[in-house]
Parts: sequence; C-alpha cells; structure tokens
Amino acid sequence: MRDRPEADDSEEFSLVLGGPLYQLLLRTRLARPPLDLLQRRVVAITLVAWLPLLVMSALEGRAFGGGISFLKDLDAQVRLLVALPLLILAERIIHEQLRPAVTLFVKKGIVRPEDRPRFDGIVSSTMRWRNSVVLELGLLAFVFTLGHTLWAEGLALHGETWFVRPTGSGRTLSRAGLWYAWISLPIFQFILFRWWYRLILWCRFLFLVSRLDLDLSPSNPDRAGGLGYLGTSTVAFAPFLVAQSALVSAMVASRILQQGAQLQDFKLELGGALAFALLQALGPLMVFAPKLLEAKRRGLREYGLLADRYVKEFDRKWIHGGAAPAEPLVGSADIQSLADLANSFDVVRGMRPFPFGKETVIPLIVTVVLPGLPLVLTVMPLEELVKRLLGALL
Repeated sequence: MRDRPEADDSEEFSLVLGGPLYQLLLRTRLARPPLDLLQRRVVAITLVAWLPLLVMSALEGRAFGGGISFLKDLDAQVRLLVALPLLILAERIIHEQLRPAVTLFVKKGIVRPEDRPRFDGIVSSTMRWRNSVVLELGLLAFVFTLGHTLWAEGLALHGETWFVRPTGSGRTLSRAGLWYAWISLPIFQFILFRWWYRLILWCRFLFLVSRLDLDLSPSNPDRAGGLGYLGTSTVAFAPFLVAQSALVSAMVASRILQQGAQLQDFKLELGGALAFALLQALGPLMVFAPKLLEAKRRGLREYGLLADRYVKEFDRKWIHGGAAPAEPLVGSADIQSLADLANSFDVVRGMRPFPFGKETVIPLIVTVVLPGLPLVLTVMPLEELVKRLLGALL
C-alpha cells in the first residue's frame, strides 16, 4: 500500500540530489537539503581552487608582471572564477526547473494511468544511476589519470608561464602549477564531467519515457502534443552552457592575445562549440520526434475525417437548402464551429516534430554566444563597434 498520493512519485526526480559528492557537501555543511547554502558552496569551492594559486604564484613572483603571469592567464581566470561557479550554480537551477517538468508528465495525463508503474520505474532507475558511487569514483579516477595526462601533453604548446618553468632538463611545474594540475583542474574537470554524466541520465530518462504509449493531443495549442513545456524547461541549462561557452571564448582570446592568432582562425571551433551547446540542451528532447510525428499523422487523419463530415453537413444545410426557413444564417453557431474546426486543423497541421521551436532555440543561441561577444573587439575597435551598432539602431 502506498502511504503517499500517487502523483508524488515523479516529484522524487532530481538530477542533483544524490551521489557521493552531494553527500560529502551535506556532511561538510556546504549544503543543506535540498540545495541551500549555495553561496557558501560557490565561495568555498572557488577559493580552494583559485586562492592558493594566487598566493603561491605571488610568492614565486609570477602573479603579476610581464609574460603570462597568473592574473594575466585569461584561460585560468575564466575557468576558475566564471565557469566553475556557474557549474555549481547550475545545480540549483536545473533541480528547480526539471523536477516540475517531470511531474507534468503525470499531471497533464501524458503518461497514461496504465503506464504509471513503468513511469515510476523509469524515475527510480534514473535515481539509482544518479546515486552510483562506482560511477562518480570512476569520474574521479578519470580526471586524475587520463584528464591529467591530456592536460600535461598540452604543456608543450606553452612557453614559460606562471605554472611552468624551464629547467636544465626541460620543463617542470612550479608550486602553483602543481596545485593547479592536481587540485584546481581536477575539481573543475570532475564537476564538469559529472554534469555531462547527469546530462546522459536526462537523455536516458526522456528516451525511456518516449517509449511509453504517451497520450499526445495533436490539437494542443503548443503544437507539440502537450510536450511544449519541455522546450521552455531548457532555460534551466543556461548556466551550464554559459560556463562552457565562456571557457571556449577564454581559450580563443588567450590564443589571440598571447600567440598572435586571428579570430577568423577559430570559426570552426566556435561554430562547433555553439552546435555542441545546442545539442546538449535540445538533443535530449529530440527522442520524442517519432511519437510527435505519429501523433501528427493520426491527428491529420482523424481531424481530416471530422472536417469532411462536418463540411458536407454544413453544405447540405446552408448551401443546398437543408436549413429550416425560420433559422437565420447570421449569428448561426454553425459558422463559428466551422471556423473553430479550421483552426484546430491548422494547429494539427502545424504540429512540430520536436517539443521546441524558434522561441526556444533563439534565446539559447543568444545565451551561448553572449560570452564570446568580447572577442569581436579583437578585430574591431570598441569605438567603431559602438558606431556601427548605433547606426544600425538609428
């Protein structure tokens, strides 16, 4: 016997409230259920990753000054002071946005009553994978092995910097570099990879739900069979996407400012980053395409038959003299019903193959592109840019 209302099961869904890291945050009082103490978490984790680097690089005389000093390393500053806090902030926003979205599968009747046990099983399975100790330990091992190796191999591309210093036998990491390599970067990589793992769980959850016999209404005005609300929920991923976009923009800016590269040299990388960001936010929703296309075909068939029958009866009554002599044409509800039927058929015909449209895609593109706008200043002076913008507006 259940001692809770049936609709409460889906409210247990969360991509965030679980796993070893979450339990560690609770025990160290960096979090309070469900996700309170956000500012404390952001400040504490960021300071652990960034402040020792500032202190050690200052003691080594590499925090300021010429060359690639610590505070001039745009890549490191954006990674630790912008992207890392955004990844932590994303936890609360995604939790608060996705949990209600999942409950609407049941509240809107999209999941049929007979499929409710299967739906609850999908939720429970997703939560078990979210709580996996083995997988989070695997991610931790990955960042300290392959993740570190890939970063270390890239050191050959750097000259002398605040974290690398030349020696008689080649190059070695400074004390600040050791902290960066074994503490700061693993913290950032673990949180980022953990988010990608959570995104895979979100894809898996939606895919399994899409395999159910969903009750999609072709005439729903959201033109997505009732799933349109999933498109609006993608705004929850904004901090996660901005963090990645800011990191890519910082890496490009570093190459331009420090190595003399040109912005035009990174068209492929920037375009790929934009496409990857959109795929992360919208890709999971594409699993509903087969169901939506099937609902559209069914709707066109059913509403087409209804329209044929109604139009024939309308013609017999009002065109071929079937109406009673005393029944006025003006003000007849039949005409309004015909218009309503036409509007419903237009809604079905305009049904989208995905539960999102341009009203979702365009804000996402703007969100992802925004951190890269300062890169324009590398090819166009600010004064000229302002003049062009004012000219376009006026």
